[in-house]
Amino acid sequence: MDTSQDLKHASFEITGMTCAACANRIEKGLQKMDGVGEVNVNFAMETAHVAYNPTVVSSQDMQQKIAKLGYQASAMRDTENTAERREAEIRKQKQKLWISAVLSFPLLWAMVSHFTFTSRIWLPAILMNPWTQLILATPVQFYIGRQFYVAAYKALSNKSANMDVLVSLGTSAAYFYSLYLTLDWAMGSGMHMPELYFETSAILITLVILGKLFEALAKGRTSEAIKTLMGLQAKSARVIREDQELTLPIDEVLVGDIVVVRPGEKVPIDGVVLEGASAVDESMLTGESLPVLKAAGDGVIGATLNKNGMLKIKADKIGRDTALAQIIKVVEEAQGSKAPIQRIADVISGVFVPIVVVIALVTFAVWYFAVMPGDFSGALEKAIAILVIACPCALGLATPTSIMAGSGRAAELGILFKGGEHLESTQRIDAVILDKTGTVTKGKPELTDVQTQLNETEFLSLVGSAEKNSEHPLAEAIVQGIRERGIELPDTQHFEAIPGFGIRAVVSGREVMIGTRKLMTQHTITVQPTTYEEMAALERDGKTAMLVAIDGGYAGMVAVADTIKETSRQAVSRLKEMGIQVMMITGDNQRTAEAIARQVGIERVLAEVLPEGKANEVKKLQEQGLRVAMVGDGINDAPALAMADIGMAIGTGTDVAMEAADVTLMRGDLNSIPDAVTMSRKTMANIKMNLFWALGYNALGIPIAAMGLLAPWVAGAAMALSSVSVVLNALRLQRAKL
Repeated sequence: MDTSQDLKHASFEITGMTCAACANRIEKGLQKMDGVGEVNVNFAMETAHVAYNPTVVSSQDMQQKIAKLGYQASAMRDTENTAERREAEIRKQKQKLWISAVLSFPLLWAMVSHFTFTSRIWLPAILMNPWTQLILATPVQFYIGRQFYVAAYKALSNKSANMDVLVSLGTSAAYFYSLYLTLDWAMGSGMHMPELYFETSAILITLVILGKLFEALAKGRTSEAIKTLMGLQAKSARVIREDQELTLPIDEVLVGDIVVVRPGEKVPIDGVVLEGASAVDESMLTGESLPVLKAAGDGVIGATLNKNGMLKIKADKIGRDTALAQIIKVVEEAQGSKAPIQRIADVISGVFVPIVVVIALVTFAVWYFAVMPGDFSGALEKAIAILVIACPCALGLATPTSIMAGSGRAAELGILFKGGEHLESTQRIDAVILDKTGTVTKGKPELTDVQTQLNETEFLSLVGSAEKNSEHPLAEAIVQGIRERGIELPDTQHFEAIPGFGIRAVVSGREVMIGTRKLMTQHTITVQPTTYEEMAALERDGKTAMLVAIDGGYAGMVAVADTIKETSRQAVSRLKEMGIQVMMITGDNQRTAEAIARQVGIERVLAEVLPEGKANEVKKLQEQGLRVAMVGDGINDAPALAMADIGMAIGTGTDVAMEAADVTLMRGDLNSIPDAVTMSRKTMANIKMNLFWALGYNALGIPIAAMGLLAPWVAGAAMALSSVSVVLNALRLQRAKL
């Protein structure tokens, strides 16, 4: 096993797995290879993800190793191709089921004869004939059941056992014992009809095939989230090449192509607007219900919807590099990954089958030699029931199906878990640290307060005209806020920036000064003490206030602030109700930080913290025994996101933050944090329920079968239903309400 850091990753599709023991065997086999690091085989997804050293071992070597273990491995293909392969497999299983059912159904009549209460029921004599039963049962045993024999042989030849071994042993015992009795009957008098078990083996195989079909159909539904995401992609694009507008399949668009998007069409690629202006609906990505205005120079994201104007866009990212493709990739990897709780099931399934075989042999011996001496058929029936009831299919499905359904549902809600381990760990957090700017707040200053004794429209017209010449972010916020009120801004005749103090300008022949207390004092502008008190009150609320003088006299005051997101207070309240501590961290000054914290209901504030200091603050909390989630959106948050037990990146933030995080909150809404915790808790509760029923079913079923209270065909039906019930329970997560 290789532990070096310079590892590549390979993903394979695997066919031939029948239970968790198969996945466990492939994992162990690959891990024994030189140059192979971490291995994750997912039984439900039928995939393997391997970290390996390419200088020591190749992808082909690993595929050959999997083949030697008795399975087929191929390089991971597109999700659409995988879906087609699964559809083909389902069709094949349906065909086998029909054949098996048609041949097994007549044998049900023979099964009825085993019960004393049916002695008065007329049964067709031909169905009771041993040769008829042999003819019907043999194709089921060796044509339909061939897959179990092949898989069992490969498992045993690799010194391990799986579900196929149990099915093969149980059905073969019933079939060959019945064959022996048939031949004995034929060579004897032929007078007394022997008690045969051909129907037991045939109906068991039919039930196992039925269970596998239900399983495959249900597993297909757990990937609905990926299908939904893929459905968002545009199928074609209008591309300008050699002055011609061509409609091309999306796969043929190249980086640098000019793409035309008309009103009502999806944006096919990620790119930058070259020409045109429009409102683009980005709700599929950000959850923002209002369309975002786009003009030349603005970035657009593939799969968003162009509402009302034509856009010409230069393609920057295509195919697998687009934002949507990356989201799909994260969801696929999360669904295919393994949560730590699954190790319990893996350990159990690895030793379960050999133990069951031993229990079946002991049960046979006890019944044959002690309970009913010499009753071979009775003892055999009890052993077969144990072999069948103990098949660990449900155990293998318990965790991966819940992870698939849970992470898929979370993705639909705009929460991307990067792996099953993060989906499991999120439920355990007991402290959340929120970055301030862009996380709790909108990250963009806005004009919040206007105080003046003059006509407000005239006052703001002069202020906006003076500030529109400044490049300061606060000036931009003031100008934006005034323009949003529909106020016209005339040109300035003169403009001067006074660093550290403010600005001075001449607008429509009037001198306008905007700035600090010092600016007013420097130019001997008389400002009332009550005005300074009002200014201090605004600053205590986290706002930046600026005094305005017009023609040498004090005229009013404007204030700008980075306002909180509408949902931040509600999200903090929800987290507290869940028993989670909430604190805020920022590089901003203590007064502004405390003002923002008060607005959202956060009591503990860590202010004036440098980027590298954020990670240290996370570490301090961890040393106090807290499991910490860090939530941020900027490059400066990346170290803290990586240090935290769970790093959550706001999806509207930077790529660096999202790369460092374990969970991405695509919608930029802090309500996604309690949603993520709730989804994690629901998923883990679902997994525990699945494991309880899967293990409880086997633990309860084996002693009942050993006591002779369970007919083999009933055991087969129960085994099939247990797998289906586990998958259906997992599918409840797809309808989870938060």
